[in-house]
Amino acid sequence: MNATRRRLFHAVLLFTAAGLVAGPHPAALGAGASAPVRFETSTLVVVTVRGRSAFTVELALSEAQRVQGLQGRRRLAADAGMLFDFQGTGPVMMWMKDTYVPLDMLFIDSRGRIVNIADHTVPLSLTAIRSAGPVRAVLELNAGTAARLGIRPGDRVLHSVFGADGG
Repeated sequence: MNATRRRLFHAVLLFTAAGLVAGPHPAALGAGASAPVRFETSTLVVVTVRGRSAFTVELALSEAQRVQGLQGRRRLAADAGMLFDFQGTGPVMMWMKDTYVPLDMLFIDSRGRIVNIADHTVPLSLTAIRSAGPVRAVLELNAGTAARLGIRPGDRVLHSVFGADGG
């Protein structure tokens, strides 16, 4: 695949995965709507200079799961999050459409290193939130978690998505 086609493929994949071409929220469809998207959970660990912090994360692995994300949620437990695995590496754009909980978004490369952090994202915003480089995944946590735990770019995320178990 030549470079132009690869960039186009990544752009379409990432826009779709970030929900930028998503249809209406299932709750908006009323009676007869499709079943809600379900998520598996697992343990993920973030390693910083201060130590290790464990989170129970929901895994957004399929396109439907990545499109749904945390939309419609009104709260997120302090030790919870969602890990979006794009199953490939490239630039990523996220947004806060229909997401009520302010979040910290950690953009993570294929080796499990944090590339950049978008902290205190604005609920319900349609503004694109971009990775600072190619990433494999995005970890969403409650807003303020990164600052509270001293999580910074360059820190490591341990999870099977990156070839390292967080358990």
